[in-house]
Amino acid sequence: MTAPPLRTGRAVPVRLVCWSLLEAGQTFLLGYALARALDAGFLAGDARTGLWWLAAAAGAVVAGAYGTRRVYGVVADLVEPVRDRLVAGVVARGVREADRGALSGLTQQAEIARDTLAGLVLVSRSFVFTAAGAVTGLCALAPLLLLVVLPPLLAGLTLFAATLRPLARRQEAFLAADEALAAELGAVGPALRDVTAAGAEEQVAAQTGRRVDAEFRAARALARWSVVRVAALTVGGQLPPVLLLAAAPWLLAHGVTAGALVGALAYVTQSLLPALQNLVHGLGTGGTRLTVVLRRLRPPPDPGPPPAPAAEATAGAPALSFSAVTFAYGPASTPVLDGLDLVVPCGGHLAVVGPSGIGKSTLTAVAAGLLSPAQGTVRVCGHPVPAARTAPLRVLIPQEAYVCTGTLAENLGLLRPDPVPDPELLAAAEAVGLTPLLERLGGPDAPVRPAALSAGERQLIALTRAYLSPAPLALLDEATCHLDAETEARAETAFATRPGGTLVVVAHRIDSARRARRILVMDGPRTAYGTHEELLRTCALYRELAAPGEAAGSQPPLAL
Repeated sequence: MTAPPLRTGRAVPVRLVCWSLLEAGQTFLLGYALARALDAGFLAGDARTGLWWLAAAAGAVVAGAYGTRRVYGVVADLVEPVRDRLVAGVVARGVREADRGALSGLTQQAEIARDTLAGLVLVSRSFVFTAAGAVTGLCALAPLLLLVVLPPLLAGLTLFAATLRPLARRQEAFLAADEALAAELGAVGPALRDVTAAGAEEQVAAQTGRRVDAEFRAARALARWSVVRVAALTVGGQLPPVLLLAAAPWLLAHGVTAGALVGALAYVTQSLLPALQNLVHGLGTGGTRLTVVLRRLRPPPDPGPPPAPAAEATAGAPALSFSAVTFAYGPASTPVLDGLDLVVPCGGHLAVVGPSGIGKSTLTAVAAGLLSPAQGTVRVCGHPVPAARTAPLRVLIPQEAYVCTGTLAENLGLLRPDPVPDPELLAAAEAVGLTPLLERLGGPDAPVRPAALSAGERQLIALTRAYLSPAPLALLDEATCHLDAETEARAETAFATRPGGTLVVVAHRIDSARRARRILVMDGPRTAYGTHEELLRTCALYRELAAPGEAAGSQPPLAL
C-alpha cells in the first residue's frame, strides 16, 4: 500500500490568494477611509463626504468577512490531502510492520498535524496580506509614515525569525524530557513494592531525580527563548504606535495630515499588531508542535542487524567474584561492605550469615547489580555486573515473593523467553517441592489468584520460577523464610544441585549454613569465610549463631 501523492493543483492556491486579497481590502480601507473621512470630510466641514468614506470602510469590512469565510473552505481543501497522505502512510506501516503506534497516529497525531497545519496556513496568510494592505495604505497616505513604522516592524520580525529554530529545538527537548519522565513514573509506580523488596530505593530515586532535573533544565531553556519571542512582539507590534505619537510633531511639520496620522495609528493598532501577535504565537507554538508530530509519523529508521545475543558465562571464570568492594548508603555513612574480597566458583554453594542489619541483603543487591559499589569490581560469570544486568546470568529471589494473576505455567515461565514444556515444568516443581500445590490448584494451566495464596506458597512459586530461569547464579535473599525447615532444605538442595548452577543464600536458619559448602560470616567490617567446621573453631560470632536453638540471626531487612 503506497501513500497517494500530494496533489492539490494550482486552483487551490489561486483561490486562496484571491479570497485573501478580498479579505485584505478591509485592511487597506480601514486606515485610508478613516484618514479621508477626517481630512476631506469632518475636518473640512463636509460631513457627507466623511460619512461616505466611513460607509466605504464598513462595506469593506462586510466584504472582508465574506472573504474570510471562503478562506476557511479553501484552507480545508489545502490541508485535507496532507492528512489523507499521512493516514495512508500510517495505515501502510501499521499493516506492513505491525506498528503499535498506528492507532495513535490515526486517531490523534494525524488530526493534530492537520489542525496545526491549517492554523499555520491561516496565521501566515493573514499576516502577509494584512501587512501588505497596511503598508500599501501607509504609502498611499504619506510615504514618510513608512520611515516610522517599517524599521521596528522589520526588526521585530527579524528577531522572531531568529528564535524559530532554537525555540523549536528546545520545545522538542522539553516534550521529550516530559515523555521520558512520564514513562519513568509509569514504570516505577506499579513496581514500588518490588523496588522496596529489592532494596533499590536509592537507585530508583536517583534515576527518577535525573529525569526531573532534565525536564526542569529543558523548561528553563524554553522559558528563556520564550522571553525573546515576547521581546520580538514588543519591538515589532507595540513600538510603532509609540514612535508614531513621538514623531507626530515632526510628521505634521512635514506635510502629514492629522487624518493620515490617525489612519496610520489605526493600521498599526488594529491590523499589524493583531496579525503579528497571531503570527508569533501561531508559528512559535503550532510550528513546533507540527514538527514534532510529523517526525513521529515518519516511518521508524531501519533498526539494522538484530542485537547480539546475551552474554554467556566465560569459561573458567567464577560464578561470582568481589574484588575490594566497598559500599555505603551515603558519602558520610559507615561502609556496609568495606574492601570485601569474595570468590564463589561455578557450581558452588555459599551461605551468608550474620546479625540483622549487618549487610547481607546489601551484598546480594550489589551482586545482582541493584546497587553499585563505590569502589572495587563485581563480576558475574566473568562479566562486570553493569554489563551483566541485561544478560540471563543471575536471578535474585527476594524475601517478598511476587505472583501475577494468570495461570501457574505463566507465572513459572516469566523468566523464560518461550513457554516451558510441561515435562520440564513438572520436573522443576518436583525438585523444588511445588508439586503438592500444583496438584491442589489443578495443574500448570490452573488460574492463580495471588491473594488466595499463603506467603509460603508464593515463595514456592517464585523459587520454582527462578529454578526454571536460564541464569546459572541464583541469589536467595530470605527467599525461604516462610517455608518450614523440610521444604526449605528441599528447595535449597534443588538449587545447589541444579546442573551448571551456583547458589548464594542469605541463611534464615543455621541449617542452611550447615548445608552450604562455604559460609560467609558478616560482622561489620570484619568477615570470616570457611566451612561449618572451620568456622566453629575460628569464629566466635558463628559459634554464637550456631548455638543449639539459635537461628542464624537473620531477619527481613524491611517490614513489608
